[in-house]
Amino acid sequence: MNYMFWDRKALNHQILSLKSCLCVGLDTDPLKMPSRVSSVLQFNMAIVEATLPYAVAYKINSAFYEVQGAAGWDSLIQTIAFIQSKQKFVILDAKRGDIGNTASLYARTCFETLNADAVTVAPYMGKDSVTPFLDYARRWTILLALTSNSGAADFQLQQLHSGEYVFEKVLKEAIKWGHQDQLMFVAGATKVSFLQRIRSIVPDYFLLIPGIGAQGGDLSEVMKATLSDSGDILINASRSIIYASGGLDYASAAAAEAHLLQKKMSAFL
Repeated sequence: MNYMFWDRKALNHQILSLKSCLCVGLDTDPLKMPSRVSSVLQFNMAIVEATLPYAVAYKINSAFYEVQGAAGWDSLIQTIAFIQSKQKFVILDAKRGDIGNTASLYARTCFETLNADAVTVAPYMGKDSVTPFLDYARRWTILLALTSNSGAADFQLQQLHSGEYVFEKVLKEAIKWGHQDQLMFVAGATKVSFLQRIRSIVPDYFLLIPGIGAQGGDLSEVMKATLSDSGDILINASRSIIYASGGLDYASAAAAEAHLLQKKMSAFL
């Protein structure tokens, strides 16, 4: 299969065509799957097929697969390949962050071995921990800026002597490292009061926004704060979609939940 490079134009085309900026998170836990579903791959394929009309992208949290050992690794590779066969954007949520040869190997793993379109990266070790990912000019690096968890207050929301927050310093430095066709930023939906500040610093960059659904982020408020003429968004929902039902109707329930979110998004798009 020929690799499809997802530049801004391609992503924007999907968003406008579907009237959706939905990213479905595949945080698949075998303990939460219906008992008659035989494998993680079967579950994922059913979810993807059901939500294709409503989703622009899929985000795969690597921890849910790595914990299963070799079988999980195989499921991860096959899930990525299946999604890409449907011409959808694949984010590997791996939150890698290291330096030197280690960072280079992480980048190779994510972009070559697993063939992901994008990977989440922790920038708090500085530029040299991010550059190996940005060296893949036709893939996306998604840097953590302001995350949706409560612990974000421990460091990201600390203020420097200049008065700016640590996450603002990260954004201002990172835009010197990569351009708008290869760099996105994570901005948590539960931190809606800060989203306009983020958008003002990176008006032309994509934002990946987790925290809608099970974490309680407000979709309408998020879209009002982050949509701009030249900066776009991908809004992720995971548990609220893939575990919408614990029964064998899990795929149709996921489709219904994804459709509901897509309809709400369409009002803004």
